[in-house]
Amino acid sequence: MLHFDSDYMEGMHPKILEALTRTNMEKTTGYGLDEYCVKAREAIRHACQAPDAEVHFLVGGTQTNATIIRALLRPHEGVLAAATGHIAVHESGAIEAGGHKVLTLAHNCGKITAEAVDEYMQRFYADESFEHMVFPGMVYVSLPTEYGTLYSLKELEALAEVCRKRNLKLFADGARLGYALACEECDVTFADLARLCDVFYIGGTKCGAMFGEAVVMRKGLVSHFFTIVKQQGALLAKGRMLGLQFLTLFTDNLYLDIARHAVEQAARIKKALVERGYELYFDSPTNQVFVTLDAEQEARLRAATTFTEWERLADGRLVVRLATSWATRQEDVEKLIEKL
Repeated sequence: MLHFDSDYMEGMHPKILEALTRTNMEKTTGYGLDEYCVKAREAIRHACQAPDAEVHFLVGGTQTNATIIRALLRPHEGVLAAATGHIAVHESGAIEAGGHKVLTLAHNCGKITAEAVDEYMQRFYADESFEHMVFPGMVYVSLPTEYGTLYSLKELEALAEVCRKRNLKLFADGARLGYALACEECDVTFADLARLCDVFYIGGTKCGAMFGEAVVMRKGLVSHFFTIVKQQGALLAKGRMLGLQFLTLFTDNLYLDIARHAVEQAARIKKALVERGYELYFDSPTNQVFVTLDAEQEARLRAATTFTEWERLADGRLVVRLATSWATRQEDVEKLIEKL
């Protein structure tokens, strides 16, 4: 049986495993103060062309989202996000558990617009009882979106502009960031994100690392962020394990190279599906392929591979997601195409 359920089924890139094994018996300072974390931060600042940015290493995506949102918002504020956004749907209410409401907006293939944010703010302050409501304090986007789609540079610039105009913080979830930046269709770079966002993070868990995310934050944005990270249970005592992973990923362009491999394999699957009469639900250019299946196609695909069920349509057809990763083998893609 083949497996295309998600992009974090494998352990870690062999170069990371080798680095962790080679340094296993070294004694280093904890909590991200070791030399590997220092070097990793410098490598990330260099990639982002942001020499003054703060870089923090956290253990996982949900902890990162919850920690950043808690750190940036006042108790009476909430976060604007697409109705399909990860924090709104797939994080078990982690944001609300931290005392902040997710304020959802209509989306187009997983994306929100600057116009929608601006209109929300206009309606909010036009309401005479706005003091009794949850104040919008920040905007959350993800790159790529939950549907594998991309924000263009123009769209991100417009969002950043309206956020400055409305005094909102802009936060980009980059759990799958490598698979976005590695796309030919993507015109956004690390440097663009560092310039436009108040904070974003570079996903490791889904992009080659065993675990961990690297938060890139505008200097001085949050006081005592380290302490907040620890309060949220997102601080790793053996911090060098995170620093070493990101140092490896940001050496010789490894992060984007392995992400590009995933995107290429997804493109092969998508092309084969279309050629064989399958209907794409979204035309995602990243490592996630969404396809709509009738009963016969569903039975055929279930016999060939595992996948993620996305939603059942009113006409009974099933939308599923096939995901490739940095570790997807070409021979497995070829086997899947044969079985289609």
